[in-house]
Amino acid sequence: MELQLDDSVLVKNYINGDEKALEVLINRHNQKISSFIYSKVLDKDITEDIFQDTFIKVIKTLKRGSYSEEGKFLPWVMRIAHNLIIDHFRKNKRMPKFEGSDDFNIFSVIHDDKLNAEKQMIKDQIDSDLSSLIDELPDDQREVLIMRIYKDMSFKEISENTGVSINTALGRMRYALINLRKIVERNNIVLTN
Repeated sequence: MELQLDDSVLVKNYINGDEKALEVLINRHNQKISSFIYSKVLDKDITEDIFQDTFIKVIKTLKRGSYSEEGKFLPWVMRIAHNLIIDHFRKNKRMPKFEGSDDFNIFSVIHDDKLNAEKQMIKDQIDSDLSSLIDELPDDQREVLIMRIYKDMSFKEISENTGVSINTALGRMRYALINLRKIVERNNIVLTN
């Protein structure tokens, strides 16, 4: 029976010069990554292009020594693939700019559902990313942030619900936002569409 090495071990082996380790990683995750890409672009050729571009980025990042996901290889690769999918939509599906009179807006005349689908996909991914980031916050900060942002509660209501003073609730919210910013910067995450 063949011993299956963890992704993190294969990544280290590849960084240390074992080209075969990357091949094992690609084969191991090929189906999942390809299916994910195809589910977004619905085109076999584009899927193959984005898959290749994804692993070109993976290789460049690993060779540069910039990879530091510690055992989270697949989610990291999926994020790269997702960003390349968004780049694909931005490059190929965006409406042309109209260089005419200032009072004419081409978007008021043309309605494109694909543009809305792209925006929805980006919004869904941002929501998902943000949710993951919020999960990394300490419990007390996460609780206040969720009550304030998602439940639209006032700081007075948060104070009453948590049994802390309004100033403490405000402080926890402030630290939650500071910590979110640090997490975003540390991971080079882009949360805008």
